[in-house]
Amino acid sequence: MSHATTNEASKLAKNKRIPEAGQPYTHRQIMTVLIGLLLGMFLAALDQTIVSSSIYTISNDLNGLSLQAWATTAYLITSTVSTPLYGKLSDIFGRRPLYIIAITIFLAGSIYSGFVQSMGELAVARGIQGLGAGGLMSLGLAIIGDIVPLKDRGKYQGYFMSVFGISSVLGPVVGGFFAGSSQILWITGWRWVFLVNVPIALAALVVVWMFLHLPKKGGVRQKVDYWGAASITLALVPLLIVAEQGRDWGWSSGGALLCYGLGALGIIAFILSERMAGDSALIPLRFFKIPAFGISALLNFIIGIGMFGAIAMLPMYLQLVAGLTPTQAGLLMITFTVGILIGSITSGQVISRTGTYRIFPIVGTFILGGSALTMGLLLGVDTSLVVPGGIAVAFGLGLGFCMQPLVLAMQTAVPPKDMGVATSSATFFRSMGGTVGTAVFISMLFATAQDKIATLLGDAMKNSSYASMFKDPAVLSDPNNKGFLDFLKNAQSGGSSDLNDTSWLHDANKALTQPIRDGFAQSIDIVMLTAAGLVAVAFLITFFLPKKKLTDPREAAAAKEEAAAAL
Repeated sequence: MSHATTNEASKLAKNKRIPEAGQPYTHRQIMTVLIGLLLGMFLAALDQTIVSSSIYTISNDLNGLSLQAWATTAYLITSTVSTPLYGKLSDIFGRRPLYIIAITIFLAGSIYSGFVQSMGELAVARGIQGLGAGGLMSLGLAIIGDIVPLKDRGKYQGYFMSVFGISSVLGPVVGGFFAGSSQILWITGWRWVFLVNVPIALAALVVVWMFLHLPKKGGVRQKVDYWGAASITLALVPLLIVAEQGRDWGWSSGGALLCYGLGALGIIAFILSERMAGDSALIPLRFFKIPAFGISALLNFIIGIGMFGAIAMLPMYLQLVAGLTPTQAGLLMITFTVGILIGSITSGQVISRTGTYRIFPIVGTFILGGSALTMGLLLGVDTSLVVPGGIAVAFGLGLGFCMQPLVLAMQTAVPPKDMGVATSSATFFRSMGGTVGTAVFISMLFATAQDKIATLLGDAMKNSSYASMFKDPAVLSDPNNKGFLDFLKNAQSGGSSDLNDTSWLHDANKALTQPIRDGFAQSIDIVMLTAAGLVAVAFLITFFLPKKKLTDPREAAAAKEEAAAAL
């Protein structure tokens, strides 16, 4: 090491920005770094959901309503595909430079998104954002794995799970607020959906740049698995596109079949390329022979489906059936965050003290399955808001018990040099599950709602008291009922009933819209009963997790070296 480098390291250590050579990070140093990492996690998770409540306003302003889905799809594709690549590259080149690159890319994408002039531009800008978000979601957890020993890691990683839950729930609330504002600081309100990221990303960048200094990666330089990256892109992009667009295209349409074929081809190519790459692979196949890694990866995928399904279905129920505004629904969903906070912190503390983790995914999936079953059986048009509020708390608690321990299980299942791959794999499988869950559940909801609403409306029209409302001049002349009357007229004339815009449900006469709201409630029940069955499968899988306590591979290696030296 050069004299200048030594002086610089000593100066940083003296100022307590980094620990002295060979010394662990103190709690104060970890918390300082943690602030920057949590800001990065907050940004990435927030941008998964913040656009959902504002995209209608954005697409109308940019005259691209038919292209609105691509703004969401582009972000999901690039963030999901880049996640394992960040993990592998960080194992080779170090976490700090890759994390700084991820923040910078995300910042550039946010600025570009805030000033786009067309929906095509927005899709490109969101894709750039996603490229950065793929690193922010996984590298933060891997960095904590680098600087915190296992006995304390659960406590700190619990903060990430909590921030992930908070930002996922706050996204629609914040997005709705900005979209509802005509101008903020002389800039169109919806543009702040993206520009709000700029000061937060800059703060995260400054903290990480100043206070995160990890040892440089040494040893033999590994190859970058470019073939693996190309093949996983070929596998995921078509499948993510059809997951998002399948409901509009038709699941058996030519475009959908083409995507299925390309996705299958990509999966085969990925398996072959990973087998040829060996230890240099993006996700080494040997990891899946480790029970804790392979089973945790599968559970992350299934739990991702359940998590994002609940995040999608509960607000749908609160707005379409209970009649709440997007802001009110978002505020009620804060109870979901309370559950995640309790679950993440509790599991993290217990694992840190005892090393026992297996019980938490078992209990967590049981709570998730019970919550989905309760939601499918109890939620109706006249259900008290206390019920969905309680379900949200339980759902969050179950997720908090699952996400944190499964990440730790995957981290400790592999050698320390592969921790980046293990952590990014956990995020990767959860994101894939979330994308599939959101797309499939929403498609199922609207497909079943069409038939349910048609049947319930037909039955209602046979009821004399309901039919008499259509002869009341006050009902017919009320402008709040116009949307419903247009919907009914179109349905009765043989046209397709358009459920894509149901904004009129909130203000229309509740007695008139009873069949619509009841149809949505019954459809949501079917979706959540399906989710309950899926989570039941996950519950059974959790019993195959190894019964071992989590141990830090680095501490085990150090103990082995000390024992060998003593001989």
